[in-house]
Amino acid sequence: MNIIFIEEKLNEIIKNLESEVLEIVMDESLDKKQTNLRMKPLASTKKIITNALDSIKMVEKLAQEECE
Repeated sequence: MNIIFIEEKLNEIIKNLESEVLEIVMDESLDKKQTNLRMKPLASTKKIITNALDSIKMVEKLAQEECE
């Protein structure tokens, strides 16, 4: 499994999510409630991606230890 490639792609996704968050935060037409409602799915998605990456790294590490 190519962990570096997977990590690069997931980091690209996270950068896109962060760009979306900045757009939402900078949108002055949104009130606080609307801003929070739009940001929650993005924050959740980022957390899911981060957890998935951590899990992939852990599985890879365990697989390497098992091979040794």
